[in-house]
Amino acid sequence: MTSDPTPSDDSPFRDEPMPRDEAPQFVLPMVVRIEKAAPPARTDALETAARAVLTILADERSLGDGEWAQAMRDWQDARIRKVVRRARGAEWRRAEALPGITVTGKSAEVRVFPPVPLDGWPKDLARLQVSGTELDDPRPPLDAGTTAPTLWLNPHVGMSAGKTMAQAGHGAQLAWWELSDEERAAWRDAGLPLAVRTADKDRWGELVVSGMPLVRDAGFTEIAPGETVVVEGVDRVRSLAR
Repeated sequence: MTSDPTPSDDSPFRDEPMPRDEAPQFVLPMVVRIEKAAPPARTDALETAARAVLTILADERSLGDGEWAQAMRDWQDARIRKVVRRARGAEWRRAEALPGITVTGKSAEVRVFPPVPLDGWPKDLARLQVSGTELDDPRPPLDAGTTAPTLWLNPHVGMSAGKTMAQAGHGAQLAWWELSDEERAAWRDAGLPLAVRTADKDRWGELVVSGMPLVRDAGFTEIAPGETVVVEGVDRVRSLAR
């Protein structure tokens, strides 16, 4: 699903008009592999999507004079749009043939691609379906623990798996932007550990006002504008660099 976040007051996601809003807009495409006979577990897909966003942010092709660097800068200079589509069989094989990075979880595979113009999708990605991405967890996920960042989902908002994958990606990106280059490298070298969980309803309000990185969705698809993800534990990444 498409996701275009609106910022909290202290978030780098921008809501107010910016000069870049008048320039061509970009989107980060992601494709999740969903085979009929063996779909991924929902939580694993969410976590794999979040790590996919971090992986392309950390990739040398996205940095400096790398081949994806200008597109990554143009994308991050405006609204941080992400679109998650689904593929299987030959669709997935065609997606894998395009420049990008495949990130594998326990059951999920997500391929992330360098940003493309909103109206300039490669045809093999443009034909993939966006809506209706539904996944389940075969058993409840384990406790998130306290050794890696946790991306807490709003328990009051129902979203498709694709929409939630995009929101998890936003949360991971906010965490990335909080870190120094040294801390980012330490997180990358550790395998980008993180957890995605749905917050308890009684705790959600506390999380929103905690001052931790907060994602607000602009409300263009599926849901009304509002908070979707709070990122807890950025300091756990910092400890990796010590």
